[in-house]
Amino acid sequence: MKNDLSKVRNIGISAHIDSGKTTLTERILFYTNRIHAIHDVKGKDGVGAVMDSMELEKERGITIASAATFCEWKDNEINIIDTPGHVDFTIEVERSLRVLDGAILVLCSVSGVQSQSITVDNQMKRYNVPCIAFINKCDRSGANPYRVITQLKEKLGHNPLALQIPVGLEDKHNGVIDLLTMKALYFDGKNGENIIEEDIPKELLDEATSKREELIETASLFSDELTEAILEEAEITPGLIIEAVRRGTIQRKLTPVLMGSAYKNKGVQPLLDAVSRYLPAPYDIQNDALDMDNNEKPVVLKSDSNEKTVALAFKLEDGHYGQLTYIRVYQGAIKKGDTVINTKNGRKVKIGRVVRMHAAEMEDIEMVPAGYIGALFGIECASGDTFTDPSINLSMLSMFVPAPVISLAVKPKDNKSQINMSKALSRFTKEDPTFKTHIDPETNETIIEGMGELHLEVYVERMFREYKAEVETGKPRVAYRETITQRAEYDYVHKKQTGGSGQYAKVMGFIEPIEDEHFIFENKVTGGRIPTNYIPACEKGFTLCMNKGPKMEYPVTGVKVTLTDGAFHAVDSSDMAFQTAARGAFIEAYLKAKPVIHEPIMKVEIETPTEFQGNCMGLINQRRGMILGSQDEGVMCRIEAQVPLSEMFGFSTILRSNTQGKAQFTMEFCMYKQVPQMVAEALIKAAQDEKKK
Repeated sequence: MKNDLSKVRNIGISAHIDSGKTTLTERILFYTNRIHAIHDVKGKDGVGAVMDSMELEKERGITIASAATFCEWKDNEINIIDTPGHVDFTIEVERSLRVLDGAILVLCSVSGVQSQSITVDNQMKRYNVPCIAFINKCDRSGANPYRVITQLKEKLGHNPLALQIPVGLEDKHNGVIDLLTMKALYFDGKNGENIIEEDIPKELLDEATSKREELIETASLFSDELTEAILEEAEITPGLIIEAVRRGTIQRKLTPVLMGSAYKNKGVQPLLDAVSRYLPAPYDIQNDALDMDNNEKPVVLKSDSNEKTVALAFKLEDGHYGQLTYIRVYQGAIKKGDTVINTKNGRKVKIGRVVRMHAAEMEDIEMVPAGYIGALFGIECASGDTFTDPSINLSMLSMFVPAPVISLAVKPKDNKSQINMSKALSRFTKEDPTFKTHIDPETNETIIEGMGELHLEVYVERMFREYKAEVETGKPRVAYRETITQRAEYDYVHKKQTGGSGQYAKVMGFIEPIEDEHFIFENKVTGGRIPTNYIPACEKGFTLCMNKGPKMEYPVTGVKVTLTDGAFHAVDSSDMAFQTAARGAFIEAYLKAKPVIHEPIMKVEIETPTEFQGNCMGLINQRRGMILGSQDEGVMCRIEAQVPLSEMFGFSTILRSNTQGKAQFTMEFCMYKQVPQMVAEALIKAAQDEKKK
């Protein structure tokens, strides 16, 4: 590890599924001499990509877990995290972007900006991560990088700046023209390792000159020196342009755009140059922590190994030999033998083994300095915990965790599987904050919850492969919600008289619907009508009712409860009496407040050949879907729609059979929306039938 942080880059590679992220990472590792042979993502050669180390990843040709590695390029050290493209594994992207300083946004030159590209871009905005765009697959039929640049501007709101133009497209794609040096770059050799610099072909000279002028004009907004050089008509050196583009990129006001074809080994080395030139070093980014001893006041961290240590645990892997904790050190250094504090629980932690990861392989090291990503072995902690020097009490802001939208009952086939399933679930819930599990108190079934069908399918498969736990799964269940649509008042008395002291509590008030909040309790009782020591019991009683609605027993959301009046008895009133009264009052008012059921609506994007456009739209309409728009992109058509999650189970099989296997779709959670009356009645009837059983 170098001491010069100006030479360090912590980057992620993010994109829509099948845009070529893992293929690109494989080429980067090859050109930086981290690996000595390029393997196929689909594992046709029986090996699979280095970064897809899980057997399931090699078989399916998708990335499930983010993988970390590091490499060196022209004296720069690059730490890379390859993230999944599938929206079901969005937490992997979320936690990776939380600890990265910069990112490469990979876009397909045929498909352009797709639904998951938008999701990833929103995550980058959330964590203020500067990025450069790489337009991949320029060798594919229908490739049009200029259309993708327009989409970057219109759909994602970026300020894209082309640093290259392609030399030919589709099957004629031979290389790129570098607009900084005004040279054509061709990639020769078996794996494109030899870069040949030549003069720009005559037929492309005018276009290259015009694009370079655009580049200089846009970059000059971020550099006075470049503006002066333009006004004085002095020579504009590549160094001047690089400095200006770097400044704009770090401020997230510019997105440098490069292009090529990772699969055909074209354009990857210039992309590595761009990572070193334009993406920030650790000290270029301001990282804050909260001072827990000073009312959570923000403190700016320094990327200095001599300062007091602050590190964030952002990913866990619980293996057979103990827990592997991925950390990013923001300040100070984590050394072998050090003692640090986990600020979440105040526990002292002694650092044993410190490693650097290269996908599934480990390399033992003595320390992880500020600005670096490493891993600790055999330490107990949770994802999002902060480790600090014992003399300070700082906590890093944790990552955003979306709520699960789908659940599934799992049942072990025998006693051995029961024990192994428990071990597997304990590990998976620890590693993945979007994967949750609980026991249904009524049916005693084990329920697993996640972000989509594929998410749960992968975990069930991993239970079998990694833990030999054979399980049967029930039908997927949708995470419905209940809410109210109007205000309703309550006036409820709980009175019970038995031998000895009785129970007495009276509560009055109203409930009303609220937007964008789960639950609010407001106390407006005056004159001591209910003593203040009983108010928390009232709140607890109302809160407990939110877990299971009286109508359909789904969780209740979007309710404000106001307590205005009540009465108590000097002897017979108690916390329990007021808690019971609150629950009775809630049920009474809830049924008067016209409750409705809400269901998760998914944003669905289908890519299909244009001849099957009508078929795909018909499939959406059959599923209570709403088509938002469709656009033709050469021979392909992209349809955007909103469809209830309950209607999307098994959709991939139906879509394939209706389009001769040529269409594909992605979906992600969009919002909750009221269920139509007929569907709600069917749900209520199904729930009643289930109870009778």
